[in-house]
Amino acid sequence: MIKFGLKKKIRPVNRLDLNTSGIIIFAKCEYIQEALSKQMKDNIFKKEYLCIVNGTFPDDKKSGVINLPIERKQGSIIERCISKNGQPSITHYEVLKQYKDKNYSVVKCLLETGRTHQIRVHMSAISHPLLGDTLYGTSSDLISRQALHSYKVSFIHPILKKELNLLADIPKDMRALM
Repeated sequence: MIKFGLKKKIRPVNRLDLNTSGIIIFAKCEYIQEALSKQMKDNIFKKEYLCIVNGTFPDDKKSGVINLPIERKQGSIIERCISKNGQPSITHYEVLKQYKDKNYSVVKCLLETGRTHQIRVHMSAISHPLLGDTLYGTSSDLISRQALHSYKVSFIHPILKKELNLLADIPKDMRALM
């Protein structure tokens, strides 16, 4: 572990659900945090995920857009649900590989919005809950958490004005299923 001796307040730019692996971006100053937050609002800051979901997809549903509003489920402080009163929530998805014999698929998701539990809620809403997701699906003997990984984040560096593409290796528990 490298220590720099910096005494700075860390400013999270994005977040991940509990038990989701992958990339989280932190800013070291308020200016950078605000600049990256604006890129998120303007859909310049891109977040791509890999997930493993239950079931396989018919040929005409191997890619698409899930545009379903999400809100907090009444009576819960954690769970979210699809609701006409929810906030706009858009997930683009593409099936990368299907394991028909094991009845699951590897799916890439690109978030246009960033709601809490968005991928988990959306995939469950189209009858493909994430493997191991006990909140929106069921537990799995194949993985001990929801099979969700933030593998790529892209944004324009606020100072350098160059596009950065950050990649995170797929964790062992998911890689073993692929």
